[in-house]
Amino acid sequence: MSLLSPSFDMPAMGDYAYDWALVDVETSGLVARRDRVLSVAVITIGPDGEQTGEFSTLLDPGCDPGPVEVHGLTAERLQGAPTFDQVAGRIGAMLQDRILVAHNAQFDYDFLAHEFARARMWLPVSQRLCTLALNRQVDPPTDDMKLGTLAAHYGVPQQRAHDAWDDTRVLAGILRASLREAARLDLPLPLVTCPPRAESQFTPKPPKTPCAYRNPGRMAPGGPLRQGMKVAITGETAHARAELVGRAVSAGLNLMGSVSRHTSVLVTNEPASGSAKARRALAEGVPVIDEPTFLRLLADVRPGTAHETTAVKGAPAAEAVVDTGSTDPARSASSSAAGAP
Repeated sequence: MSLLSPSFDMPAMGDYAYDWALVDVETSGLVARRDRVLSVAVITIGPDGEQTGEFSTLLDPGCDPGPVEVHGLTAERLQGAPTFDQVAGRIGAMLQDRILVAHNAQFDYDFLAHEFARARMWLPVSQRLCTLALNRQVDPPTDDMKLGTLAAHYGVPQQRAHDAWDDTRVLAGILRASLREAARLDLPLPLVTCPPRAESQFTPKPPKTPCAYRNPGRMAPGGPLRQGMKVAITGETAHARAELVGRAVSAGLNLMGSVSRHTSVLVTNEPASGSAKARRALAEGVPVIDEPTFLRLLADVRPGTAHETTAVKGAPAAEAVVDTGSTDPARSASSSAAGAP
């Protein structure tokens, strides 16, 4: 059964129309770097207010579940549940290109970020909305801003507190009511741009995924990216480095940890930073582009020429495949170049 009734109707208010991913996690503790997610629920909602997806699962954290008296999740109940890395791909697909919504969103965001890092993946969230922060702006006449208190105020039934499935359903009702109040008061949404995250200690440095395409050489000034181009990244970036690497590898580019005369392009927001990669790019005459340009070009990477040894018989070159033992090239190479300065 859907968590939301068909009558779930977001207010039609222009700037408030977004793709949303409502999330709740139950955890073994309060420290994201140390503790684990025990259960997670996600609802996706389109700009028109229609529910587009839902997912919920218990998780085997591989550790003591912590305060059972709070969440009710015993080790026996979690036994046989999937591990986070087994469902990370599905959760990531639901979060992709949507604004993450949670009550005390920093908490859920941090736990998801660390779980994705343990799964050797990047968290595909660039913005989040905290319903706690939103209601502090709306300022309803309540004694506090707890989820249960707001649910009672807005008339949203709550069946089981600290249950990810039910809390996400409650969150959906609170979001709906809060947005209506924010619209009535003409309040801006407290959207938060999620900052780039340092590489987690959980993220390994696996061997770089072999690129299926020949290097077509240097990127021409103002020209497109082509599959097989050797790309290096240096300096601070607005998006997490692992995200940039993952998207580039998925597009068929060859991500390098250093710059040489064979490098096709260097991506940096600080060309005069004096980093080793920037100095070598200058010495070798390697083209340099900034992150926004790189992201724009990633949307239209031109087909490359497959290596003869990896070409699929009878397939066009642009569709050739390399079997690296992974079904997700972005996952396999998410940090091969990400940690290099």
